[in-house]
Amino acid sequence: MDINMLKVFFMWCTIINFGFLLFSFIMVTVSGNLAYKMHSKWFPMTKEKFTFAMYLFIGIYKILFFVFNVVPWIALEIIV
Repeated sequence: MDINMLKVFFMWCTIINFGFLLFSFIMVTVSGNLAYKMHSKWFPMTKEKFTFAMYLFIGIYKILFFVFNVVPWIALEIIV
């Protein structure tokens, strides 16, 4: 595996994970009530706790996305 293949790998990881991040954000903002109704059947929680949990999940996912996808891709772009 050479450095150009790593660049392409991290580029596609960044694109795919950004798509997942954008999709999850849109789903929570557009259909938050539907998601709450579905999940509250399985896990009893208040609407405020559910909203907090969803935005916490998106925030942690965003941090992991930048640390493990965007930063390595930018670093490889800089050195090559």
